[in-house]
Amino acid sequence: RYSMKYILVTGGVISGIGKGIIASSVGTILKSQPVHVTAIKIDPYINIDAGTFSPYEHGEVFVLDDGGEVDLDLGNYERFLDIRLTKDNNLTTGKIYQSVINKERRGDYLGKTVQVVPHITDAIQEWVIRQARVPVDDDDVEPQVCVIELGGTVGDIESMPFIEAFRQFQFKVKRENFCNIHVSLVPQPSATGEQKTKPTQNSVRELRGLGLSPDLVSQAVKEKISMFCHVEPEQVICVHVSSIYRVPLLLEDQGVVGYFCRRLNLPIETRPRKMLAKWKEMSDRLTGCWSIALVGKYTKFSDSYASVIKALEHSALAISHKLEVKYVDSADLEAGTLQEEPVKYHEAWQKLCSADGILVPGGFGVRGTEGKIQAISWARKQKKPFLGVCLGMQLAVCEFARNMLDWKDANSTEFDPETKYPVVIDMPEHNPGQMGGTMRLGKRRTIFKTKNSILRKLYGDVDYVEERHRHRFEVNPELKQHFEEKGFHFVGQDVEGERMEVIELDDHLYFVGVQYHPEFTSRPIKPSPPYLGLLLAAAGRLPGHLQEGCWLSPRYGLMFSERPDSSHPVSSRDFS
Repeated sequence: RYSMKYILVTGGVISGIGKGIIASSVGTILKSQPVHVTAIKIDPYINIDAGTFSPYEHGEVFVLDDGGEVDLDLGNYERFLDIRLTKDNNLTTGKIYQSVINKERRGDYLGKTVQVVPHITDAIQEWVIRQARVPVDDDDVEPQVCVIELGGTVGDIESMPFIEAFRQFQFKVKRENFCNIHVSLVPQPSATGEQKTKPTQNSVRELRGLGLSPDLVSQAVKEKISMFCHVEPEQVICVHVSSIYRVPLLLEDQGVVGYFCRRLNLPIETRPRKMLAKWKEMSDRLTGCWSIALVGKYTKFSDSYASVIKALEHSALAISHKLEVKYVDSADLEAGTLQEEPVKYHEAWQKLCSADGILVPGGFGVRGTEGKIQAISWARKQKKPFLGVCLGMQLAVCEFARNMLDWKDANSTEFDPETKYPVVIDMPEHNPGQMGGTMRLGKRRTIFKTKNSILRKLYGDVDYVEERHRHRFEVNPELKQHFEEKGFHFVGQDVEGERMEVIELDDHLYFVGVQYHPEFTSRPIKPSPPYLGLLLAAAGRLPGHLQEGCWLSPRYGLMFSERPDSSHPVSSRDFS
């Protein structure tokens, strides 16, 4: 058996510095060699998982195939590396303490005093070693390299047990199998215009004081950082890019692969790989610009919709277009805002009306729902391309019931338990007494009920798809017939035919709603079909795309381009 290689990514000076992108990019360039790579994200908070977080508190909650509700950085790992992780790839303080306390209750420690050192630190190391061996690729091969991101910044009191665990860990697995990347900020005060390295020096000094020595320092001002942080100039990596999709290319250009080959004795060649050529080709292809209005209630914090934005970006890259996302706070579209803040109301409607397509993503709670319904109504009446995801689909059902079926009181029981027309209802298995992990979560199968579905064609004319879910409410199946008589079709349903999964509207270029979250499985070179359809419709290219037989179908995992001398597309088979 080969020795597993571990790459620990830590951060200094400030949080949100980009550790997740660096970790994902390192994994990407190693996988391009090719090496089998897995990833683990460590979050020092005491929560068991991210399921109960407000989007304003911690950004988007990312959902995995097994139903795990995890940190949004695991979404970066899956998108960049094209892998499928499990809930155990997200390690929290809460999970570790829970596992240790459970062992103590069973008597596994034989009456010993249970302490942070060695019991908590040992549990952390055991978890990492065990999870690093779990296959994450479709070929089910055991990984060779595990990239571990430690959340927060060095010096946080919550991170101390993890820092100590990895101080011990580096000796347990041997130096040739472990290295540390430290990601730090070099501020540039506007008063002087000079880059300041002192915060990074202090951060590295603190990390060394805790027993870890960085092998790579990711930031600028190479010579000064090298001198004061005791690392060679080649071990200082400058990362300053306009697009996150260029980070793997930048790291490749600065010799990171060669460094890992020498430092970790990786049995790989260092010649350029065609997988990175695909990334470069993808990130360079941008022509026209199309705008999508994202109508939501968490628009003041873009991380709340991280996967949604990435899915839109992937689709825009696939069809060689630039993307402009217009964030519209759904509450600003409501009549109450017109009375209280008319300027804000008219600005919100101007953004909505000027967009080429409209997207209503998932969410919880009643605030802003009437504004979302107004936006959906406008998209339906004006024939604007529309995609509703999860709650967005449910509200599209409410809007149609109110305005086309004349059920003026139609609503979700989530917002009006006494509604006369409960078109969206609570799932029977939902446990209202407990919030964490009680939703319909993870990968589920959706069966297409008709061959004429636009979305079915976008998926590659398949009989079914498997996508990830996260919801407590669903469309009332007893009212299905009333909608379909008016041209509002439930073209996708679950295996039992009891849950409505996909809606489409007659006489509309693209009016689609999905109960699942397709953004969670979107990849840079395999865009999500529902989002791809929205962008194609917004660009006026959907009919031609469908006529050509969906050459962008992610079913085949292809990369796409346009021949300079032809309008016919080519696939990644031409690159590989």
